[in-house]
Amino acid sequence: MLSLSIIGWIVIGGLAGWIGSKLMGTDAQQGILLNIVVGIVGGLIGGWVFGLFGADVDSGGWIFSFVTCLVGACILLFFVKLVSGRTKA
Repeated sequence: MLSLSIIGWIVIGGLAGWIGSKLMGTDAQQGILLNIVVGIVGGLIGGWVFGLFGADVDSGGWIFSFVTCLVGACILLFFVKLVSGRTKA
């Protein structure tokens, strides 16, 4: 089993958070630090969601970890936009 280091999670989280913010139209409000946080929290959310569907998120590798973080980041940003009432300008 290949385990990701802290640096790996920061890199994957940052990329996933940045791409997720581009997809969700929130990139203008976020900096690099918030993109990393969104990606890492998105990884937790995505791991939980994929776990509900029976996916083995622990041994998925780098690409599956990135997809998990990206999906979770989009879910997180969707709910943040929903609660905050922000729309695309």
